[in-house]
Amino acid sequence: MVGKMGKRMGSERLGSFYTGKRAKKRREWRGVKDTLYDYSQWLRIWGVLLGFASKPNNVKAFFRYRWMLNFMVVPDFFDRHTEGMRDSQLRITHTALSIVVIDMCKSMTKMFRADPSIGNDTKLSKKMVLFDENMMSEIMNGFPNLTWTCVEVPAVYTSAMMVQDGVVHYTDAAQTYGIPSDVCPMPLAELGVALEDDYPKIGACAVHCNTTCDGSLMGNSLESQYFGIPTSELAVPIRHTYESVEPYAVEEIKNCIAFIEKHTGETFDWNAFFKSMEIFNIETQNMLDWFEISRTKYPQMIGTNLALYRYCVYQATGGRYDVFLKVEEKLNRYIKRGYERKELVCKEIRHRALTWGVQSAYYTAFTVWLQNCWGVAALADMLSLCSTRIVDTQNKEQALKDLAYLYGKMIMRSRSNGGYEVGVEDLWRFCESFDVDIVIMYCHIGCKAMSGYHGLFEEEARKHGIHLIWVNHNLMKPEDGSRKDMRTEVNRYMPTVFQEQALGPRLEDFDDDRYW
Repeated sequence: MVGKMGKRMGSERLGSFYTGKRAKKRREWRGVKDTLYDYSQWLRIWGVLLGFASKPNNVKAFFRYRWMLNFMVVPDFFDRHTEGMRDSQLRITHTALSIVVIDMCKSMTKMFRADPSIGNDTKLSKKMVLFDENMMSEIMNGFPNLTWTCVEVPAVYTSAMMVQDGVVHYTDAAQTYGIPSDVCPMPLAELGVALEDDYPKIGACAVHCNTTCDGSLMGNSLESQYFGIPTSELAVPIRHTYESVEPYAVEEIKNCIAFIEKHTGETFDWNAFFKSMEIFNIETQNMLDWFEISRTKYPQMIGTNLALYRYCVYQATGGRYDVFLKVEEKLNRYIKRGYERKELVCKEIRHRALTWGVQSAYYTAFTVWLQNCWGVAALADMLSLCSTRIVDTQNKEQALKDLAYLYGKMIMRSRSNGGYEVGVEDLWRFCESFDVDIVIMYCHIGCKAMSGYHGLFEEEARKHGIHLIWVNHNLMKPEDGSRKDMRTEVNRYMPTVFQEQALGPRLEDFDDDRYW
């Protein structure tokens, strides 16, 4: 089975898309069955985009907001993230990423409807609560009559994923304003969007969180001035691993709920909250099951699929939409089928890896390249390996404690806050658990939170017999570390240390600086 699979995975020489010019070739030949499936899903995404564009408010948004142009390349995004994939892997990728795109389209449609410069639905706007991009949304599960939204996600984070230089205009704008260039590009770009007046001015109130770094905190403060609506900050304990902080953490959750109630006129609905968190718990259990399969020789839900889907469900939509449960039922079927058939995620799995640190937004397909070029299967990433606690759905006091625990361990801050134990020590625990021999260390140039651990990582890796491959990038500024620069770090390491040749020689060295 494995041998046949390898031949099928190599049915086309990969890398023929890259010529140093804009891509002209779009469809990859994957055999009759998989090519037809891939093409049908490609058409489906076009249908979603055309449906989105059929609404007048959304069309207006293309002329109002510069960043909207980035979403015209969504089909190319799917091409990048399915390269080389066959059978179950191809179906897992399309299923996981499609629902993320569909949810994003629905969110932006509602956003533009409320936007005073486009739809001007003031009634809807007064029922909206803005959260910052790093803050999970599960508190809103207790407010079924309100809409949670995050304007930074489509304008900045997702834009950078779609087009590698999609937010460079905004980082430049912030630097022109006087913000130092060594600040993390995410709050830099977010501030740039505000300076360029490119956010929809919506919402009854806003809630920020003391997220990952000082740059984000300062950016949130300046953005608050732009929106001009009541704003509160959920001050989550920095030492979130200490039991002694629990009473304070719970009090902050209560304060946040009270703030939303005050400025929206809605009352926290415990029945709605419990119902939604039951769904959230199922989603969490599914994730745990996927991790268990990833610990075997035939991992299935890994890399970019895991990361992007996890970010969406855990942070943004967790528990509120039954449609995600239906999607996960389908994902479970594909994952189970791939595992039972002993399907490999790529032509040959030579190495099992984790990715640690903050991944590049402009090269989310990097893990796909690792698979195809070097046979490195990135089983999980640092941001996905956050809390998997099951939330109590009967006892209110325990539910508040569980919710406070989750907010303390939100994606990103779960590793950047809390000290050495969560930033460094947890890595080796996961390495053992997933039986990996390589850690791809994302060295995000603008992230100060993880930089201080550099020497400790090197020292501890030698003790644990783990290979570290450092990959430099700057999150949303490809000019500080291109996609090719990221690949070069791996291309140097693999033949030098492991003395291995690339699985896909055409993928070893190519120019994609002009590609989306």
